[in-house]
Amino acid sequence: MNIRPRIITVANQKGGVGKTTTAINLATALAAIGEKVLVIDLDPQGNASTGLGIDRRDRPVSSYDVLTGELNIEQAVMATAVPGLFLIPSTMDLLGVEMEIASQPDRVLKLRNALRAATARGVGFSYVLIDCPPSLNLLTLNSMAAADSVLVPLQCEFFALEGLSQLLETVNQVRGSINPDLIIQGIVLTMYDGRNNLANQVVDDVRAHMGEKVYETVIPRNVRISEAPSYGKPAILYDLKCSGSQAYLQLASEVIRRERKLRAA
Repeated sequence: MNIRPRIITVANQKGGVGKTTTAINLATALAAIGEKVLVIDLDPQGNASTGLGIDRRDRPVSSYDVLTGELNIEQAVMATAVPGLFLIPSTMDLLGVEMEIASQPDRVLKLRNALRAATARGVGFSYVLIDCPPSLNLLTLNSMAAADSVLVPLQCEFFALEGLSQLLETVNQVRGSINPDLIIQGIVLTMYDGRNNLANQVVDDVRAHMGEKVYETVIPRNVRISEAPSYGKPAILYDLKCSGSQAYLQLASEVIRRERKLRAA
């Protein structure tokens, strides 16, 4: 029997919240503790691919090829510098994928079907993390249709709860139409500055509204996290000891604990 991976989509319809940073550093942390992890970059900007060290000129295959059916999952996978961490990169071709598949009846199920077929063929990953574009479009819907759960990075800023309510509404719509089993894996507060009263207020408000859905781990605003992508490395590889890297390692532990509870339920 082939073991199906846990598929987590990292999503927020608002940009600049640390979504890609969270996806690649969480994936790196999971790989570091022995999990076999696949990151699927579904954002045409391709920042997750760049952040994992895959230059734009070195992406002969991409998630575009999977969504259009040109390639299967294993044909599109590339190795990264992190042992146990693999990537299906993004290219600008993704900008045109909606027009190409819009008329097809299974247009929102392309990724789910590809991942299920890969599992049936024995392609073994324990976790698949999908990095979405910062908008609600056919790419995001494909991601949510394929996923078991949604991990939501949320910046500690004034409009955080407003953006969260929009995302929760989207998840409810997806649950009601194409993926009834989709759940919120958790909400991770990012770019936290403890010296900022507003940031502390946001943390309190989000915890009051969302309770246990909010991870204990809070990702600090950290210059080393910001620098790492320009070196083509996750922060955990760039500077393991910095506060941001340590926070992502703690987040990985929380994610695994939650996943074990879900599997045991």
